[in-house]
Amino acid sequence: MNFWLELLVKIALILAVMLPGALVVIYGELKISAHMQSRIGPYFAGGRFGWAQPLADGLKFMQKEDLVPAAADDAVFRLAPYVVMMGTLATFVIVPFGPDLIAEDLDLGLFYLLAVSSLTTLGVLMAGWSSGNKYSMIGGLRAAAQLIAYELPLVLAAVAVAVQAGTMSLQGIVAAQTETVFSIGGFDVALPFLLKGQVIGFAIFVVAGLAELSRIPFDMPIAESELTMGYLTEYSGLRFTMFFLGEYAGMVSMAAIVSTLFLGGYWVPGVDPDMLNVVGPLVLVAKVAIICFVFIWFRWTWPRLREDQLQSLAWRWLIPAALVNIVLTGIAKVVL
Repeated sequence: MNFWLELLVKIALILAVMLPGALVVIYGELKISAHMQSRIGPYFAGGRFGWAQPLADGLKFMQKEDLVPAAADDAVFRLAPYVVMMGTLATFVIVPFGPDLIAEDLDLGLFYLLAVSSLTTLGVLMAGWSSGNKYSMIGGLRAAAQLIAYELPLVLAAVAVAVQAGTMSLQGIVAAQTETVFSIGGFDVALPFLLKGQVIGFAIFVVAGLAELSRIPFDMPIAESELTMGYLTEYSGLRFTMFFLGEYAGMVSMAAIVSTLFLGGYWVPGVDPDMLNVVGPLVLVAKVAIICFVFIWFRWTWPRLREDQLQSLAWRWLIPAALVNIVLTGIAKVVL
């Protein structure tokens, strides 16, 4: 009984982090994109600055009729958005918010992380295949090609981090970034992996992460100007809302992963280790906010790539660069 109670509490806490985080990022995207285009953005919902606009949009979608096309595979069509949300939810299980603030610290945490993150793409494939719509089918096939192409550089960039840290535990990876590099005037200086030679790995991981999220400039599975709404074309009501929330919750989880692997996670210099359980979550949230801003900035700055350009970027540039990064990391590990 204690096991099930503990499990329910952990799930509730993860949802308490994931869903509000997604709503905040949605609001952030609305306001940031508006300012980038010299617009006001949402301004009335909930009072000045329109802070309740994401809630209003969610309520609007939930009131719409939930339709299932006659040609759709009913069971798979209905299950797809839940698979997407499940994949996003599962990544938060091993993200550490402090030395003791983690749902489950796995020895193979990085392996688990890369495995469950693929569930979201599986949900997209299910949605595209089951909709009985040619636009949805093309969107699903594009998502499959994108997964195959960009899962490899994502994994290879993470392998370099595991090599440098000497562990696949996310707590261990954070701990490796707190080790002293040099001292100045009796003050020990530690650096995150981004400043320990993982600049290439960081860039590769962020670009591949954007492709995994199907965000512009890698939004070919949706591509409104080409495929109406891609794999989302036949979805409405609550299920469309779940896909919409899943995209932004995925942004939060990807930003948390990037922050943990390359930016030290919850750790910040000068804070007593005993205080990290209090300060750590705030530090991680600040780093996640910065990475989410980068994701939003990319969306409203870059045009959509062509399909051949997307594949060329992955196979001709990112994967070779990731392999070189692993070799350099291994040499540095042995030499230093």
